[in-house]
Amino acid sequence: MKLVIFDVDGTIVDSQNYICEAGRRAFIAHDMAPPSREAMLSIVGLSLVTAFETLAPDGPCESMAQSYKDAWHDMRGDPRWDDPLFPGARETIEALAAREDVLLGIATGKSRKGVMQLFEKTGWERHFCTVQTADGNPSKPAPGMVLAAMAETGAAPHDTVMIGDSTYDILMARAAGVAAIGVAWGYHAPQALLDAGAREIAQDYAALAALLDAAPAGAR
Repeated sequence: MKLVIFDVDGTIVDSQNYICEAGRRAFIAHDMAPPSREAMLSIVGLSLVTAFETLAPDGPCESMAQSYKDAWHDMRGDPRWDDPLFPGARETIEALAAREDVLLGIATGKSRKGVMQLFEKTGWERHFCTVQTADGNPSKPAPGMVLAAMAETGAAPHDTVMIGDSTYDILMARAAGVAAIGVAWGYHAPQALLDAGAREIAQDYAALAALLDAAPAGAR
């Protein structure tokens, strides 16, 4: 039985416009100049307070994180800030969920509320047997989310693989002693993912499905 753990932002959903706008509003709410789009996307995957500590080390980071959440809430339902699934995500995840030899999990810097909104949109709640979020775990790249997912499902490290688009995902996986596959369509460069320890890079979701079948989950 393989445990396949997915990151969300930049891996399952293309939320970059949403993230950058919510971050911009959080900075403006505190009379601070927003960083570049590139800088904003570089911290995707971190828990919110940790992300703002990276972007604004001298800022009121907890307050900024709350302003980000407020902006995110205000933007929900506005089609200008839609966060669509990446091509092939639905088909691949639903095919994996139908398999008897695969368990699916999520490990994300999003809040649980954010994951529940994704599930409402996709109808996927029954597909994922473990959901680890920023609410109850230390920020990536600490291994806590992956360790918690394995503990909850009974999966061993050699039967577990992490799928993500950021170096934080890859470093988290390696710290937990599990394999990681990077994706080429997210917010960190493929070479950076390889340098962080990704076993391989999937160019699209069809390639990801093939990579998952090509080797045991824990092979590195």
